[in-house]
Amino acid sequence: MTLTAPSSDLDLWSEEVILHPYDHYRQLRDLGPAVWMEQYQAYVVSRYAEVYEALHDHTAFASGQGVAMNEQLNQKMKGSALVSDPPYHDHVRSVMGRPLTPRALRGHREDFQRLADDLVDRLLERGTFDAVTDFAQLFPLSVVPDLLGWPTEGREHFLDWASAGFNALGPMNERARGDIPVLAGMWAFMAEIVQPGRLRPGSWGADLVEAAQQGTVSKQLLPALIGDYLVPSLDTTVSALTSTLLLLGRHPEQWKALRADPSLIPNALNEVIRYETPIRALARRVTEDRELGGTVLPAGSRALLVYASANRDERHWNSPEVFDVTRPNANSHVGFGHGIHGCIGQGLARLEGHALLTALVEKVATIEVAEPVYRVHNTIRAITTLPTTITA
Repeated sequence: MTLTAPSSDLDLWSEEVILHPYDHYRQLRDLGPAVWMEQYQAYVVSRYAEVYEALHDHTAFASGQGVAMNEQLNQKMKGSALVSDPPYHDHVRSVMGRPLTPRALRGHREDFQRLADDLVDRLLERGTFDAVTDFAQLFPLSVVPDLLGWPTEGREHFLDWASAGFNALGPMNERARGDIPVLAGMWAFMAEIVQPGRLRPGSWGADLVEAAQQGTVSKQLLPALIGDYLVPSLDTTVSALTSTLLLLGRHPEQWKALRADPSLIPNALNEVIRYETPIRALARRVTEDRELGGTVLPAGSRALLVYASANRDERHWNSPEVFDVTRPNANSHVGFGHGIHGCIGQGLARLEGHALLTALVEKVATIEVAEPVYRVHNTIRAITTLPTTITA
């Protein structure tokens, strides 16, 4: 029996929903496997099973026509790894993914651990600091630009560029429109930085430029591909690292369990990403009439896959509102996406998170956090400030 999708007038991009999303997500899940959003002329898919199914059917739920909720950005991003379909997607991802394989990333493990140890030592000397600027932003900014081979100029814009890039993935609302000048500046800089010789030889960015020189990837698409490296490597990691300190500070019993058994560190990071998913949602274009959970989404429609809701779905998770570093299936979250479009840089994000958690577990006895101030952002679960105190 085919069901008709229920409709909802919930505005997923209102300030109220962005700041306090989880009850609203539950309401959407309870309405049905797919819900029609009249305001945005799109279906929202918020249950775990259906989100997972859609992510693993890249033919019916295509990315090549865009993953944003507006056509301006979808057109601008065409040809990037994120906005492409096989076979082109597989080719460009194989080129970009070479430095991101587990084997390649292992070569950075010792350096990352040394940097993490140094950072935690400095924070312990201070005692009280801001988890966003002094911890979560500082670490990726200390590793990502160098990996890309970026010159000194432009680095001061990285966080603004990353934030604007993700803001623009929502509908073209006032928030997204306000960041258009920032994006224009980023695209202009990207076009200039991909000229041969601008990025450090042997770096990830320089290798991509060399691939374009050899005709392996299109020179015209180089700015978008460099953006694929840069933008996702910052805001999402900053969100996850900030949430790590927030949740461990709010749940001292979980922090105690992690200190007692450091082998839980990978699972703990997965649980953080499940519980406070950095990327709320991304869209897909439905290419054929496709049934999800008994509801048919018609060809040509747009489907918004809400990762943050799927990761709290009581149909999949036991006690999803409980933060539990020992959760046995924490690694089944969809916080990094899934399927062929699963986050290409998730190995880098895990390497950063594991290094910092290892340093914290070895050096820190207590974590205390004040109330976070959240940022109203179209795509990222973003905290602006989080006063934090740690003791040795």
